[in-house]
Amino acid sequence: MRRPVFEDPPLVCGHRGSGRGAAENTLTSFHAAVAAGARWVEADARLNADGELVSCHDPTAGDGRLVSRLSTLETDVLGLMRVGELLEQLPPEVGVDIDVKSSLEDALRPRGNTTAAAVAALAAPHAALRPLLVTSFDPASLLIFRKRAPDVPTGLLTWSHFPLRKAIPAAVHLGAQVVAPHANSFEHGAERPIEEPIRVAHEAGLQVLAWNVKVERVGELAAAGADCLVVDDVAAALASLPRHAA
Repeated sequence: MRRPVFEDPPLVCGHRGSGRGAAENTLTSFHAAVAAGARWVEADARLNADGELVSCHDPTAGDGRLVSRLSTLETDVLGLMRVGELLEQLPPEVGVDIDVKSSLEDALRPRGNTTAAAVAALAAPHAALRPLLVTSFDPASLLIFRKRAPDVPTGLLTWSHFPLRKAIPAAVHLGAQVVAPHANSFEHGAERPIEEPIRVAHEAGLQVLAWNVKVERVGELAAAGADCLVVDDVAAALASLPRHAA
């Protein structure tokens, strides 16, 4: 039986560190999330022109240039964190969810030179040192990654418009350990009550990570059985969990 990715759920995960904004995906933001009580953090990973993995959510940096066309010197000057720094500097008990951001250039690269392969090469040595999860919206990235780093668990990310009746079977048959839908996939008025798809995911051997969770929905999704909640406000989210509330 596989060891669960998320021990003692429900857990709170800091989105891009301490949430979206000017400081997102920086070491300062990640350390602040940990100081606020996050046991997991989520970081984006993109390849720059030199093959260095840097943390940037969008394909363009703050100055509008494509990250994939910038040298390491340029991404350093722009303040883009190297993903390797995060894995080296965070306390070892803190889990890191690396979101693989495929680029258009991956279509022209052999599998061994893709963003997913670079993440595998970086993550594999850390698998015994800290909790790790690698997620992506790109199913091919998960397949490429798993072939190169089979000991690191993977998760399928899906958008709010992608129904759970597709996301959960897809994650199962991709061999992922986690299904990671947008929080809006669990809106009231969906095809089934919130608890049912989460129960089916658990019965299929998946854990459930909901991302972009608003603080007011943390308690609801935790009560429904979600294992990990990716949030922008770690302290407020923790206070919303029944076992943490005063």
